Amino acid sequence: MSIETIINPLNTDWTTWGLTVLCAFCVGISKSGLKGMSMFVIPLLAHLYGGKASSGLLLPFLLMGDLMALRFFYKKGKIKLILQLIPWALIGILVAVFVGKHISDTQFKHTMGVAILTCLGLLLFNELKGKKDISSSKVFSGSLGLMGGFATMIGNAAGPIFNLYLLSMRLPKEAYIGTGAWFYMILNSSKIPFHIFSWQTITWKSIQLNLILFPVLILGSFIGKKIVGYIPEKPYRYLIYSIILISATLLFF
Repeated sequence: MSIETIINPLNTDWTTWGLTVLCAFCVGISKSGLKGMSMFVIPLLAHLYGGKASSGLLLPFLLMGDLMALRFFYKKGKIKLILQLIPWALIGILVAVFVGKHISDTQFKHTMGVAILTCLGLLLFNELKGKKDISSSKVFSGSLGLMGGFATMIGNAAGPIFNLYLLSMRLPKEAYIGTGAWFYMILNSSKIPFHIFSWQTITWKSIQLNLILFPVLILGSFIGKKIVGYIPEKPYRYLIYSIILISATLLFF
């Protein structure tokens, strides 16, 4: 077995391989610091590998990123804040497993873009007016969890929705990252069997590429954590809002 076969098991051109390395690095930065940056990875990998195949390739990167974020911030995470969201999100994942082969990617991305931008507008209004945490609404939590669970299974595209939910709680940045890490780890772990046995988008070769690039992701995780340490609380919140706004806009393209 040649070195090329080992480090490039999917036998892509080297430009594609290099861009995949960049994607792994961005996932690491996103999971341990600048939430939302991994959304830029989704359309890029979809362009390189195709929509469904890219979701299977990306999922192990996301799960590894969750584990790195937990390594840094697990003590700060507040699991009880996301318990009411998890059952609805799991239902959304199950629905997506059955309809994933029939939904229009374009229509889905446009719908999700509108939903995310609407949520962003509401939360910015909430931020400016200083109103109480709107995540306390069971209707809001349930619908958001269902929609987010569906989106995360279809294209790993639920990050902005769940990040907005966590931002509405006004958590300190380390608690925000830690709580999100617990939540995403639970959801991403639950998606693995469906990708392997139902959609068959995770294969031995895709896992091999994930393993080869995990060190790059880990490097990104350490850099992301370092960046977060230099950003004050309030600017950090608005930085995340900005990243989510840009990433939601990308869903339209």
